[in-house]
Amino acid sequence: MRLVIQLLCSALLINSAAAQASKPAEKIIALSPHAVEMLYAIGVGDKIVATTDHADYPAQANNIPRIGGYHGIQIERVLELNPDLVVVWGSGNKQEEIARIKSLGFKVFDSDPKTLAAVADELVALGELTGGTKQAQREADKYLQSLAQLQAQHADKQAVDVFYQLWSTPLMTVAKNSWIQQIIAVCNGNNVFVDSDSDYPQISIESVLLKQPQVILQSQDEGNILGVNWQQWQDIPAVKNGHVYQLDADILHRASPRAIAGVEALCSALDKAR
Repeated sequence: MRLVIQLLCSALLINSAAAQASKPAEKIIALSPHAVEMLYAIGVGDKIVATTDHADYPAQANNIPRIGGYHGIQIERVLELNPDLVVVWGSGNKQEEIARIKSLGFKVFDSDPKTLAAVADELVALGELTGGTKQAQREADKYLQSLAQLQAQHADKQAVDVFYQLWSTPLMTVAKNSWIQQIIAVCNGNNVFVDSDSDYPQISIESVLLKQPQVILQSQDEGNILGVNWQQWQDIPAVKNGHVYQLDADILHRASPRAIAGVEALCSALDKAR
């Protein structure tokens, strides 16, 4: 009889834990700007109780308390807030801090989409965790439809040689496995540094001169734009023909539904050079 009672108690505890785990999260800590954007997109942004620096979209996200940034996460604030869900960023947050949050028993979801299509998967997954399933599926479907339309629109257009200036000092670009390269590919651009050894290679101005890009794209950060005066290099077709453009880094670099706007902006720049 004692064994039967123990088994029944164990079963009740397991069922209780499972029921608790299946409840939609009501208090969320989102440790990346893109996660904040996703949560607002699926209609649960009001459940975010804390985030990190630079989470600034939509506008109401600016009112969310900050508990971390480049220098790390304030673990004591995570404990104080006692969230139902912590959305971490595997390649943006410090691994030891992610491990610490997990060790404290918090429910953790790693939002770190590596492909344009994976943004839709993340929206659906976050919907399941937060009770925003229906809107998450709608947003995911809309996102994938927009992405497919853009791919179809540009698939047969003339390829354009493009150099993407990720940063100026040191001069850096993007290559085959990078997020930006996926956007360039949708727009049928030919990234002149696509075959570099690393995904975000450091290069020289001389190497850009040798590649002769038709378009130069810069992320729209003042330090990046002012770092190199391309106008002194009139031998580069992009400079000679006036095809040097600055694009909004937030819509290009964040893996969120706004990536569609980033694709549209980059495609529009390449279209001007066709």
